Amino acid sequence: MSSDPCSFSCVTRCVTRHLNLTLRVDFDRRVIRAKVELTVEALEDRFSALTLDTKDLQVVSVTANGQAASFTMGPKHSFKGTPLDITLPFDLSRGQHVIVEVTYETSPSASALQWLSPEQTAGRKQPYLFSQCQAHHCRSMIPCQDSPCVKHTYYAQVSVPKDLVTVMSAVRDGQEVDPQDNNRVLYRFRQTVPMPSYLIAIAVGALESREIGPRSRVWSEKEFVDKAAFEFSETEAMLKAAEDLVGPYVWGRYDILVLPPSFPYGGMENPCLTYATPTLLAGDKSLSNVIAHEISHSWTGNLVTNKTWEHFWLNEGHTVYLERMIGRSLVSEQFRQFKAMGGWKDLQDSVNTFGANNVLTNLVPSLQDVDPDEAFSSVPYEKGFALLYHLEELMGGPEVFMGFVRSYIQMFAYGSVTTDEWKNHLFSYFKDQVDILNKVDWNAWMFTPGMPPVKPQYDTTLADACISLSQSPLWPTPGYPSPPPSSRFCSSGNLLFIIAGKEDSRGLIYIMSAYNPQIRFRWLRLCVRSRWEEAVPMALKMATEQGRMKYTRPLFREIFNYEKYRDEAVRVFVAHRAAMHPVTSGLVAKDLQ
Repeated sequence: MSSDPCSFSCVTRCVTRHLNLTLRVDFDRRVIRAKVELTVEALEDRFSALTLDTKDLQVVSVTANGQAASFTMGPKHSFKGTPLDITLPFDLSRGQHVIVEVTYETSPSASALQWLSPEQTAGRKQPYLFSQCQAHHCRSMIPCQDSPCVKHTYYAQVSVPKDLVTVMSAVRDGQEVDPQDNNRVLYRFRQTVPMPSYLIAIAVGALESREIGPRSRVWSEKEFVDKAAFEFSETEAMLKAAEDLVGPYVWGRYDILVLPPSFPYGGMENPCLTYATPTLLAGDKSLSNVIAHEISHSWTGNLVTNKTWEHFWLNEGHTVYLERMIGRSLVSEQFRQFKAMGGWKDLQDSVNTFGANNVLTNLVPSLQDVDPDEAFSSVPYEKGFALLYHLEELMGGPEVFMGFVRSYIQMFAYGSVTTDEWKNHLFSYFKDQVDILNKVDWNAWMFTPGMPPVKPQYDTTLADACISLSQSPLWPTPGYPSPPPSSRFCSSGNLLFIIAGKEDSRGLIYIMSAYNPQIRFRWLRLCVRSRWEEAVPMALKMATEQGRMKYTRPLFREIFNYEKYRDEAVRVFVAHRAAMHPVTSGLVAKDLQ
């Protein structure tokens, strides 16, 4: 039985140490024909059977150390997929390794993969494929122990049509003409740092790259690559700021891939290859926050990983904390405070959406029979950050608390961790201040739904400046100053105008002329909520012309809740469903009942 409620694999009886992947990408059939060799270590004596996670895979054959192994596919579960039960033709004793080789093919509807036709790309000439495995979708691409408590290295060779380029969450290891088909190219990749399966990533398309730093390139279709190189030019400064805070970056490369618009998230911290939404190139000045966030994951998430998705806040709360510490280093402490206030507002939005009594708003929820995609929200990010910030205040400020964060990373690097292990380390690190830690209402923070028991007192200096500017009769007029802070790091000042109630036609002119998708999103959501009919077509356009779930889901929800346009919301969704990412379309379908 798995100790991870989201996985079938037997993580207490054996553990995968390495994957060797051979992938052949078939764009005509929208499948990957593949073979994976798993190096598996037995954790008990007389070990002779194991279970792997799969989802919609067609398994052709299984061998163990080259000998045929019998296998059966269990019953299909709604979101966990199908267990692959393998019986070895021999026994292993504890500590012995076996190479289990599975030959298989993915399904055209694999939830980890989105296949784009040439018309869905910027260049409109070549198809495009990208994967998104977090949280539990790797099993639809590779049969594996698909749990974040298992970490392994990997090697991959990928055959693709010769006009296309392949990138992965690993270091490139050369390319050659495919010896089996000279119309194809074989790309090779090596990942030497052990990592969980959800961080395996592949993208194939008409990609180009530009160097943006000594260890970084940005990749995208050629139509965007120069703009991307300009926008991500601060990457090395952020990497250095992160290293100053938490120690050396161990992954070698830090490349960025700008994806097509249907990518469902702002960013994804795949090692050596951060994924980024193209909305960041459309003037979305959360750009620096997204990249600071994904860089921070190189330590919290990728190096130290939540043991199951119930402890997701360990990944995200610490990463938001580090992201804001990078902002503090590169901008100011007031800037960090300003971002923290915005995060508290996002947390309130999530709690309102789920309902204040919904157990999915617990910092540590139970995910027994819960699809992790449906549990996803800003709660682990912002409730997690609020707890860490509250502890920072109690324990003596940012410098003191960063000492703990560094110690936590050192203690659990290359491993996976639970909330209890984190808390035990906190108590042992601050062993002389245990009386303070004992006063924290741990049950209210961890296991109680709704807003946290304590609201931190953030410094409002920058927010006050924005609000007083928004109340000026001169704003917005040409030549009138932009809202602070002027740093490229953020446009939160602009967002605050909307929050501050600048909801008249002057605000509309300002906001509609803003390319910034974050501002456009907040404004359109407010317009629909206020039942302003002219905004509905604009909101539907934004919900469908890009696929970032942070924008798409709330816009569809607001229009659906506007009784007069409920049917229109459903009609537009159905018309665009086929072009959407599988995770996005599944969740929007649930939102629209």
